Amino acid sequence: MNSPIEELIGVYDADGTIVGEVSYWIGARLGRTHCSLCELTHGLFTVKREWRECSISLGVPFTTWHRDDAPAEVIAAIDVFPAVLARRGDSLSVVIDAETLKSFDGDTSRFADHLRAILMP
Repeated sequence: MNSPIEELIGVYDADGTIVGEVSYWIGARLGRTHCSLCELTHGLFTVKREWRECSISLGVPFTTWHRDDAPAEVIAAIDVFPAVLARRGDSLSVVIDAETLKSFDGDTSRFADHLRAILMP
């Protein structure tokens, strides 16, 4: 039996520096850059209200990082960005991979439902 999930961790396929944020924003608008996790959690300029409400209601922390500022243990657990990981004790594992995140096509409610299903015992 798996230990309970203590934390969910999302890692964006984008850099967290000012230059990285601006480059991503421009690239996304021009169709040159894409991060499906970004589309699920952020609108044009800010965090989506629907995502903010969902993340608060999950019952476990949902921490987000960018690929350039995530802790080494988080980066080591991911093959392809973006991804969502679960922390169970000292263990990290991918629970939503890049392809699955892409399949939500920016639909935050479908993403939220998927997260809740993962968290159900």
